[in-house]
Amino acid sequence: MDLTEVFKKTRPCFSLEIFPPKDHQGGVETIYETLDGLKDVRPEFISCTYGAGGNLADGSTIEICSIIKEKYGILPISHLTCVNNSKENIDYILERLKERGITNILALRGDLKPGQQPEKDFAHASDLIEYIRQRDPEFFISGACYPEGHPDSDDLITDVLDLKKKVESGAQHLISQLFFNNEDFYRFRDRCELAGIDVPIEAGIMPVTNKQSILRMVSMCGASIPAKLAKILNRFEDKPKALEEACIAYAIDQIIDLISNDVDGVHLYTMNKPYIAQRIFEVIGPMR
Repeated sequence: MDLTEVFKKTRPCFSLEIFPPKDHQGGVETIYETLDGLKDVRPEFISCTYGAGGNLADGSTIEICSIIKEKYGILPISHLTCVNNSKENIDYILERLKERGITNILALRGDLKPGQQPEKDFAHASDLIEYIRQRDPEFFISGACYPEGHPDSDDLITDVLDLKKKVESGAQHLISQLFFNNEDFYRFRDRCELAGIDVPIEAGIMPVTNKQSILRMVSMCGASIPAKLAKILNRFEDKPKALEEACIAYAIDQIIDLISNDVDGVHLYTMNKPYIAQRIFEVIGPMR
């Protein structure tokens, strides 16, 4: 099954993101604990990020997607980055995914590695999307979008035109980068509509659990911290449990507002912390 069927049957769609555990955390086996805690949330799909910094020799993303599909009976989406991969590498990965029956891909540019020259075959995610679409139309391809604009984009108009190119290249579904002000997402959605982008757009929500880590993350992805959330971070930064509770409540408020405004879906960045997803979906579950 691909996401075409999911969005025909279910709106809003609820989905989750996990990442491969690092070696010092016990390896891929530890993902079972995360997935055991997430399965009862009953997501429409779970995406898994591209492991080990894009290392071709690391098959953890494919292995975890296979576990999601075979053991838990949940639709998996494999992240796939391209800027550090050649066409030969991408072909190899696509073949391995197909062998496991994994046909849903979130196609991304990926991060440039300091001190390392990128590969020359793919400069942008749209290049990867077009390549996959032409190589094997059986793959369902998702893409990323940025409600506040991609950090490398000159302006919001250029950003949405670049996103339209991504959709025209073959992206059939979009997942947004994290954001904390829903009005930014609604303005972005309006820009997409004006540009003729008509694929489902899921809102990416990340519950904050640590002030410093979220500040570091938003500095890399271009998201902003609204005044309401900044006050919460400052008030409770020395009280971890209070901060966690306040930020779970903040995420729940965001999601309720998104559902009330007819969002196509909500994609929760779990950071491999299933108890936070459980807490959120205790409230959100009846709205499905």
